[in-house]
Amino acid sequence: MPIPLKLALLNTPEIELWPAGLLRARGNHDARALSRARRVLRRKRDGAYLAADLTEGLLPLVPNLRREPGLDAALDTLDAWPLHARSGLEHVGELPLHRLHERLDTLGLDEAAYAERTGLQLVAEPDWLAFAGFDRYRRPLWLQVDAARAWLRMRDHAMHDDVVLEAISGYRSHDYQLGIFDRKRARGLSVAEILAVNAAPGFSEHHSGLALDIGTPEEPPAEENFEDTPAFAWLRTHADEFGFEMSYPRDNPHGIVYEPWHWRFSAA
Repeated sequence: MPIPLKLALLNTPEIELWPAGLLRARGNHDARALSRARRVLRRKRDGAYLAADLTEGLLPLVPNLRREPGLDAALDTLDAWPLHARSGLEHVGELPLHRLHERLDTLGLDEAAYAERTGLQLVAEPDWLAFAGFDRYRRPLWLQVDAARAWLRMRDHAMHDDVVLEAISGYRSHDYQLGIFDRKRARGLSVAEILAVNAAPGFSEHHSGLALDIGTPEEPPAEENFEDTPAFAWLRTHADEFGFEMSYPRDNPHGIVYEPWHWRFSAA
């Protein structure tokens, strides 16, 4: 199934480069810029729009753009991508983990002890992701390109069998998960208390762009009773035909609660 590379999300450690047409304007200034832009530089930490890539050059959307951490890496990626897209190359690389190591140190989280206890490993982010349609909430769904193709095929085959599969969420960045921890710590929770219900930043399969949460209409997202739906029954029978497997069945060795909604593309 063809995936248009012009709709790729380009990923760098601190800044994402979005296709402008997939972003929502947050004011009149943004609206004017986005209507003319090819891509928008978006800060990963808080989602701020930093600059618009126009045919005539880069339009700053924040003061002191040149001081923005990670700007040079983002611009280098932007310059390199047109050649990549025109060549049809689909190699997916991985971003370095040094920023994540620094943030985990700040949290006081012992990576080695956590990995040993859970059997999970740090997951690097891909350096680009493919647009795989929209999720239940009309947000762009990002996956690695092979996973995106497989998801779209699987969704369409299920539809032919009168089963509706909805994506609930796909790729999530390290910064997204770190933001969950920052907000909960600001409310007074300890790191240990947060780890009881949230995976440590960097250890989620969602960071890889190979995993997605799946639901079906009129059913609440990410709840165990998804297993009672025709959608789950269809997945149990057919998901492996498309390269997907359920990551966290009952009594999984990682100690993660049963997640019948969470499926990973494993044929990469």
